[in-house]
Amino acid sequence: MKKQAKRISKPQPIHWRLKAVVAAVCLMFVSLVGRAAYIQVLQPEMLRHESDMRTLRTTSSEVQRGLITDRNGEMLAVSVPVKAVYADPKVVHDENGFADMRRWQALADVLHQPENELVNRVKSNPNKRFTYIQRQVTPAVADYIKQLKLPGIYLKSESRRYYPTGEITAQLVGITNIDDVGIEGLENTYDNWLTGTPSKEQVRQSRDGQVVERLGIIQQGERSNDLVLSVDQRIQQLAYRELKRATEMYQATSGSLVMIDVHTGEILAMANTPSYNPNARDDLESYRMRNRAVTDAYEPGSTVKPFVMAAALEAGIVKPGDLVDTSPGWMRIGGRQVRDGHNLGDISLATILIKSSNVGISKLALGLPIQQLLGTYQSLGLGNYTGVNLTGESTGLIPERHRWSDFERATLAFGYGLTVTPLQLARMYATLGSGGILRPASVLKLKQAPEGVRVLSETSAKEVLKMLVGVTEAGGTGTKAHIDGYPVAGKSGTSRKAVAGGYGDDYVALFAGVAPANNPRLAMVVVVNEPKGDHYYGGDVSGPVFGKVMSGALQMLNVEPVSAREQVQLAGTPGRKE
Repeated sequence: MKKQAKRISKPQPIHWRLKAVVAAVCLMFVSLVGRAAYIQVLQPEMLRHESDMRTLRTTSSEVQRGLITDRNGEMLAVSVPVKAVYADPKVVHDENGFADMRRWQALADVLHQPENELVNRVKSNPNKRFTYIQRQVTPAVADYIKQLKLPGIYLKSESRRYYPTGEITAQLVGITNIDDVGIEGLENTYDNWLTGTPSKEQVRQSRDGQVVERLGIIQQGERSNDLVLSVDQRIQQLAYRELKRATEMYQATSGSLVMIDVHTGEILAMANTPSYNPNARDDLESYRMRNRAVTDAYEPGSTVKPFVMAAALEAGIVKPGDLVDTSPGWMRIGGRQVRDGHNLGDISLATILIKSSNVGISKLALGLPIQQLLGTYQSLGLGNYTGVNLTGESTGLIPERHRWSDFERATLAFGYGLTVTPLQLARMYATLGSGGILRPASVLKLKQAPEGVRVLSETSAKEVLKMLVGVTEAGGTGTKAHIDGYPVAGKSGTSRKAVAGGYGDDYVALFAGVAPANNPRLAMVVVVNEPKGDHYYGGDVSGPVFGKVMSGALQMLNVEPVSAREQVQLAGTPGRKE
């Protein structure tokens, strides 16, 4: 019995399967420890890179585009917050986002899009990570879309440009595109100034997109800048209303108006018709977006006669009291005729301007060396930029020739053979009003007036202004531009439009002037292009616009009216006697 019991208690040998399991466990442990050591000690950057790829993001702060205001702080362009709706097609497909098509129908309805087109845009590329659904939706629409809780449909902040004054300042202010980049007008010219730079920050995000760690600023942003214009919105509104009324009344192709402060060169109004509404861009027409006051050049007609008179006075070929013989009402120059409306006989220098005598002004021009006449035009800014820095500005045209016929010299004196923009012409009259000092035109509000350059003597400039007062008085060609209480030194002009081989049947009606003539404050030009019907003269078409806008502007700026006695003294212009 003892031997048998001893044999039963003998330990059993370890089974080979157990050894295999233990060996496998040990090998796995050693492998894990080795792998961990390899990753953390030898190549730790790989996992960090993979982690960063999934969690590191760069966010940027939202920078609103700068404001554009008039000289008194009236808003002309402002950015308003809106939302962009976009989809992540991969998320939509992965989360079975098309399970409830009623919500997709609701999304399509609120965005005014066909449901099939909207759904197909998301379904077309299931691996795409971003596609816009609609840009610039209102906050109310964005809140409704958020409540739909569609998988893979998201919102992000952006801004939309809004123009409170609409069509009144449309061509001057311009517009931005859907990405808030300026593409027309001042929005384009000063795009960098208005835009600014957003700050960029690196953050770490969780799987659901929440920021869990802010790692630092990558780029320090810059605030956008506001733009303060020289324009007075009150005057601009009046100018646009009267110009639009005139172009509609005379069924004209277009019209432009420019008003300049004589003392500073600041543009107080720049209006164009036809215009457009920059807040409704579905049917934009390019010809309505052009700022015709700076891009379109016309033959100025008789509006340049005062500057020929000034050049003649400067050269000393005539004196204020001289008379000029215009009989018999026409003259032959180089086989061609220059005519007046009727025979004016011996007339004063003032009457040449008051009656707009082509014969009289031609005789003065022929007494001037051609280079002196051209030099006077050029010194007044013709054929050059005005300094306004607006996109698309035209320099106009002063022809360059080695030989000039007498007839060509004569036509230059009454505004044919050269072209000017409305802005250039307004600047010329501002120079006359400032006593012969030419200043650069500015569409931005200035802190102080620029010095300018003297291009005419003060004596000649003032003498011509006195002569021009009679144009708007009884017997002149611009009586419809007369303003009670304010003497106006102005000049009407009517030029036929050139066509291939000569001149056609269309006209440009102009009126330019300065007020008040005794102490000039404002210069203005009105151009109505291709008026229809029997009335197409500058004094009839553009003169009334000048009178109404200038009168309103002088009152808005609190310019003191001239007493009746002073007006009588001005009416007694030197050199008016026959």
